[in-house]
Amino acid sequence: MSFRYGSGINKPGFNPLAAQTTTYTYELWSWGSNNQGQLGLGNLTYYSSPKQVGALTTWATIGAGGRFTQAIKTDGTLWSWGNNGAGELGLGNTTARSSPNQVGALTAWLAVACGYAFTIATKTNGTLWSWGRNNSGQLGLGNVTGYSSPNQVGALTTWLKIACGDYHTIATTTAGTLYAWGRNANGQLGLGNTTYYSSPKQVGALTTWLKVACGYAHTIATKTDGTLWTWGNNSSGQLGIGSTVFKSSPNQVGALTTWLSIAGGGYHTIAVKTDGTLWTWGRNAEGQLGLGNTTQYSSPIQVGALTTWSAIDGGYRFTLATKTDGTLYSWGSNLDGQLGLGDTVNKSSPNQVGALTTWSAISSGYYHTIALKY
Repeated sequence: MSFRYGSGINKPGFNPLAAQTTTYTYELWSWGSNNQGQLGLGNLTYYSSPKQVGALTTWATIGAGGRFTQAIKTDGTLWSWGNNGAGELGLGNTTARSSPNQVGALTAWLAVACGYAFTIATKTNGTLWSWGRNNSGQLGLGNVTGYSSPNQVGALTTWLKIACGDYHTIATTTAGTLYAWGRNANGQLGLGNTTYYSSPKQVGALTTWLKVACGYAHTIATKTDGTLWTWGNNSSGQLGIGSTVFKSSPNQVGALTTWLSIAGGGYHTIAVKTDGTLWTWGRNAEGQLGLGNTTQYSSPIQVGALTTWSAIDGGYRFTLATKTDGTLYSWGSNLDGQLGLGDTVNKSSPNQVGALTTWSAISSGYYHTIALKY
């Protein structure tokens, strides 16, 4: 759910620093568990192969939560479906939906990230909004009251990157500062303690934070210098620091300065380096590390020898990744067909999902997958 939840556009060959001259239109596809309608297909049927959600080609950004989904269209509207017991769909009620429903009438939504039963989103004006379950203060509203409609988090207009664990939230600002709030039993907020916070708290004083991602109760981040940092739950070695000791403050993973992309699964971590190589570590009982075995690792291990990996995301016990040629691969737990391979057999090595070469963004929930293709 890459508990980082919330996937941006990552089309093959995409360079965010280069001028974009091609306009893409994106279809929305889903597969896996569907007990709450989280696939958006108008039913509760599980699917082990990708199914298109409607016929629209105007989807832009996606985020998968525990058992629900959020997506933004190119017109800036926000849509949600799936489980809604805590109001995580943002529709003003707690009724589950099996098809996309628009959240309000605004056309200014920019990015979205989902926790187990809550949602965090930014608007084009840089403001931050949240809704859903709030038992640990994960909405950042200064209380532990749940909300079924979007509420603004503070008054800042400089929010940039957002990521959610099961019950905690991480965010950066345009100034490069890092903030955290919500559950902190395992030190996942990075504040040097295990105190829960219901409002954003700055993590240190650095202004060099770049990207953020979350697992169930651990946090991953990169800095502008290409270094990789982790903190929080480390019961399966998911922090990548060579041990299973929990950390309540950021710890650097090795000394490399070539980390590019990051994602978190339930108890495992996935990363891509600037050379296009793929690395994983943490829990591996279901083969979610893609190493051809079920051995747990507490330090980064390279997945194969390829240098063409692009977008990555982690579900609760499975992993998804695209290559620069637009192909999609999956591995790990597959009991609900979340790997999209047409079966329910676990896989411990990357397996290609179909033959398409037009996959773009990917996002994973607990047991379901959402993807965009053009």
